[in-house]
Amino acid sequence: MEIFTAFLKLGLTSFGGPIAHIGYFRNEFVERRQWVSDGHFAQLLALCQFLPGPASSQLGFCIGLLKGGWTGALAAFLSFALPSALLLFLFSLIAPQLSGPVGSSIIHGLKLVALVVVAHGVLGMAGKLCTDVRRKIIAVFATALLVLVGGVWLQIAIIVMGAFLGMAFLHDAIDIPDNAALPLHYGRKTGWTLLFAFVFLLICLPLAVHGSHTPLAVFEAFYRAGALVFGGGHVVLPFLEQALVDPGWLAKDDFMAGYGAAQAVPGPMFSISAYLGAHLPGTSGGLLGAGIAFVAIFLPGFLLVSSALPLWHTLASHPAAARSIAGINASVVGILAAALYDPIWVSAVHGINDMVIAMIGFVFLFVWRISALYVVIWCIVASMSASFLL
Repeated sequence: MEIFTAFLKLGLTSFGGPIAHIGYFRNEFVERRQWVSDGHFAQLLALCQFLPGPASSQLGFCIGLLKGGWTGALAAFLSFALPSALLLFLFSLIAPQLSGPVGSSIIHGLKLVALVVVAHGVLGMAGKLCTDVRRKIIAVFATALLVLVGGVWLQIAIIVMGAFLGMAFLHDAIDIPDNAALPLHYGRKTGWTLLFAFVFLLICLPLAVHGSHTPLAVFEAFYRAGALVFGGGHVVLPFLEQALVDPGWLAKDDFMAGYGAAQAVPGPMFSISAYLGAHLPGTSGGLLGAGIAFVAIFLPGFLLVSSALPLWHTLASHPAAARSIAGINASVVGILAAALYDPIWVSAVHGINDMVIAMIGFVFLFVWRISALYVVIWCIVASMSASFLL
């Protein structure tokens, strides 16, 4: 219960995205409660950044796992992620009622929120992950390739390419922290079993899917997105767009509105899965779709991080590991930059008014560094005002 209540407080109050969540976690669990040491916290953070999946949610899961075993890990995840998922599910229920000029302007304002937040994310990630010419070349090449060609499998190929290019050329990558062993309640045998489960689901789910919009097809689409996203947070956008919008399961406007709404709630960005799953057509949507999508998108990241924890010291000591992840991170910046153009810019910006609204929102977030919640309010109010006054 202590783990649940501690993470529930963060799930209700932690605005600001993955980077802010990491700060909240360190303040709460290293400094205040002293559940983990600084050394262990650094190890967990490095591991979660190294693996695909929602980094901040994986970090919280790991802290719960070290503190209370598997029960503690589950309690940490649910109490941190469920509040935002429930809020976004409720938004999915009222979204169909947002018709007419008022509803359209609200939806459009949420698209502009997505533009502002992802632009901020691209710049922030580029500054931290593309620190030299070689990394910048990898990112620019990934962006150009995706804008010109596109395709979800190309995104996967670009991530693999980034790993090989990083291993070959990024010899100055910083080593991953290596401190005292983590106090785990299980060993390598369990780790290998969890890794097998991750790979088995990733390979076999597409083979088992027959037809679209079935619960299994929904599970496969969200599991694939969660399994292949390096960097978490906003980087999941292009993968979900390819999985849901391109096949026609979800309208682009609905997708972008949900992404914008996700900026107005605390907790992890992956909770947008509850909105998207609920918005799917037919019997695969609603509460069932929200639940399936929510579980499926988080599951691969948790399987991976749980399997890697017993093997972490061996992996972290290998010199190629840091170089590979540096290349992957640079390619992820390119993937997100491509998504900033299409679908976000293409969908949100229809004229000079939209550009002005987005620029002011960007100043709020990047220059003044105020909460994304105020950016949401600004973009919606400005979009509604523009639709009625112009």
